[in-house]
Amino acid sequence: MPDTTSIAMLERLIGFDTVSSKSNLALIAFVEDYLAGLGIPSRRTASPDGDKANLFATIGPQEAGGIVLSGHTDVVPVEGQPWTGDPFALARRKSRLYGRGTADMKSFIAVCLALAPQALRSDLRKPLHFAFSFDEETGCLGVGHLIEDVTRNLPMPAAVIIGEPSDMKLVNTHKGGYGFRTTVIGKEAHSSQLHRAGHAVYAAIDLVQFVRQVAEEKRHASPPDSPFDPPYSTLSVGTIDGGTALNIVPRECVFEWEMRPIPGDDAEAVLDRFNRYAESVVLPRLRENAPEASIVTETQASVPALEPEADSPAEALVRLLTGANRTHAVSYCTEGGLFQRAGLSTVICGPGSIDQAHKPDEFIEISQIEACERFLRRLIDWAASA
Repeated sequence: MPDTTSIAMLERLIGFDTVSSKSNLALIAFVEDYLAGLGIPSRRTASPDGDKANLFATIGPQEAGGIVLSGHTDVVPVEGQPWTGDPFALARRKSRLYGRGTADMKSFIAVCLALAPQALRSDLRKPLHFAFSFDEETGCLGVGHLIEDVTRNLPMPAAVIIGEPSDMKLVNTHKGGYGFRTTVIGKEAHSSQLHRAGHAVYAAIDLVQFVRQVAEEKRHASPPDSPFDPPYSTLSVGTIDGGTALNIVPRECVFEWEMRPIPGDDAEAVLDRFNRYAESVVLPRLRENAPEASIVTETQASVPALEPEADSPAEALVRLLTGANRTHAVSYCTEGGLFQRAGLSTVICGPGSIDQAHKPDEFIEISQIEACERFLRRLIDWAASA
């Protein structure tokens, strides 16, 4: 199979609508077939329902000590965003490439795949692994299956480089990401008879105010040496839905909220505080006229922070390849904390800017793709001579 360019590969990948609510199997099959055409075997780990899959492939010897190049195949939705073109058709405008996933993060995957033939020709002494996951955008739900397969069944890699958009800067720490869904059940009544009802929206508002109160506490307790922007853990309510009509006291209200803790902060402790407040303050008030009332909070996402590692093999390698003399921190979260918890040294270094991610007319500068190509070529040379 002849070599392909990174941009041509990116065009193919952007053409797959892999919004997290949909299957990514068509993209996975394309990558699988492309690699097979080069003589590179790969293995899938599927979602429980079989509608999605991760893909793991190795170039070079089947031995421990390899380098994982990790990226997620899913993208965020485009509905309701004012795109000026088709989000799933790559468009070039001057020095930029537009399309959903250009920045976050199909460009990194495209460069990996485009340089696979060069890696094959280089007779690698250290293996390079591709790890392409599903459902990162919905809470890093898919990569755990891949990590379990690798750590149980394959030679243990030495390091993981996650190609999330970092402007090709070396990132060694990021915040965690925890998502929660709270359901408040009260009791309906005619709106003229509040004294006979359990007002679910009022109760939810009390709980939302509590989330905001904790967020303010975190803001005022910002560590003086924190490298993050903002430098403190954040909490936010993202959605709220309750009630059926103006003249009906609402029986149900549901809201979703999140916490993005800095390393060392405890999201579970915050959830415990929230639950205690719900049970000791809000629920008794709700049950005054609605004994059957309830408040239930479910954890939807639990993504640990990536913490700086002492004597990190991944950091040392990226420093060697890039010449970087400093590391960076980012406030978004990645699959990095999950790889790290599995005992794999992990950093982030990828093309594009997070400032463009999740927005209409998402784009990446072509210069960023070129910088990623130079970085991965140096990695290939290193793996061939290590």
